[in-house]
Amino acid sequence: MKNQKDVVVIGAGAAGLAAALQLSQVGASVLILEARDRIGGRIFTLRDPLHGAPVELGAEFIHGFSPATWSLIQRNGLRAIEVEGDEWCVEDDSLCRCDFFSDVQKVLQKMNDRQPDESFRSFLARCCPEPGSSRQERLNERAIRYVSGFNAADPGRVSVHWLVRDRRAVEKIEGDRSFRLVGGYQSLIEIFLGQLADAGVTVQTSAVVEKIEWSDGRAVVSGRGKDGVFTIEVSRALITVPLGVLQSGPGSEGSIRFVPALPNSKVEALGKLEMGKVIRVVLVFRKRFWDGLKGEDSRTLEEMSFLLSRDDYFPTWWTLMPSKVPVITGWAPAHSAERLSGQAEALVVEQALRTLSKLLGISMSDLEAWLASANFHDWQNDPFSRGAYSYAKVGADGAQEVLAAPLADTLFFAGEATNLYGHDGTVHGAIETGVRAAAEILLGMEKAA
Repeated sequence: MKNQKDVVVIGAGAAGLAAALQLSQVGASVLILEARDRIGGRIFTLRDPLHGAPVELGAEFIHGFSPATWSLIQRNGLRAIEVEGDEWCVEDDSLCRCDFFSDVQKVLQKMNDRQPDESFRSFLARCCPEPGSSRQERLNERAIRYVSGFNAADPGRVSVHWLVRDRRAVEKIEGDRSFRLVGGYQSLIEIFLGQLADAGVTVQTSAVVEKIEWSDGRAVVSGRGKDGVFTIEVSRALITVPLGVLQSGPGSEGSIRFVPALPNSKVEALGKLEMGKVIRVVLVFRKRFWDGLKGEDSRTLEEMSFLLSRDDYFPTWWTLMPSKVPVITGWAPAHSAERLSGQAEALVVEQALRTLSKLLGISMSDLEAWLASANFHDWQNDPFSRGAYSYAKVGADGAQEVLAAPLADTLFFAGEATNLYGHDGTVHGAIETGVRAAAEILLGMEKAA
């Protein structure tokens, strides 16, 4: 059937919502199709009933001072609190204060993009040999853990050129500083939804797009929804689904078939990017049992923000500092996520508790007695994400630009994996791509008018 909308936006994550809002504010009529039964994409906030704290199963941190997020926060009276607290490391089975992130920067600052691209592991072996130096060995090991954890990337595959671009982008917005929204990221989604409703934008959930037939000036979007199959014809379609969905093979749940197929240039670009893997477990306790624990210097863990270790399953943990709510998140990135992905939730939660028990020296029986709830989402096995967030493999220079480029003034592309300025993998990066794609669509509409 012919749709009476100017643009169909596929995906109601941050990129899709931002694009739809930009388009609607200048009079374009927009329909959003979202495969899930909820809005937000990889923003997924629950509310802990015991303490009233937001529980983030997806995006959690605001990185730095990007106008893409802070303009929305300030205009709409939202509150954000900066992450504070102490870094603790588990070294040789001992709890000690550490300067983990400063140590990492000493290694990362040696990277540059003036030499041929290489993997991060290859870069370390070439630039920072460690024979006989326990300090350099520790710095290198922490740098590997950082790249695996922060970027959710395989150090043996991730591009140094991409990491350099990422670092430059972080420096421009003070991205080493992190914040949380007091009401959780869902409060930002609610702002989008309110403004979209005021603009008359329709959002259809549980609408799984399966095929897009396209030619110059025409797109036919078909799939299945709550009321059965649907077919919508428009002049322009904006695809904002995650990289992992675009990479999924024909017939896979959530995959989209393009007719004709996407050009080889886009297929090649997709092959140069990778969807990072992460498993996270958010544990809600009845009390902050770690407050009374002491490290090797006899200082308590009361101000603990991050806990970092070499654990094979959950090497990174963080609290809600400066908020003193008894919630702690376990983070299993890259190879750690591969070990856990696909397992039953009960087994993943049990492993998280075992890791926490080992790192803090608390018995499993005590942790289980204090545990109020455990929250978990396997993004790798979610057919509408197929991973956490994107990174670039060696030799991927220019891949994001190719992936982001419109086709025949008909198909447009947004989402964090299409960010052109080093902000991929972030909410503000996703919002930026939605704004960019909306501008491309409006330019095409103006030329056609």
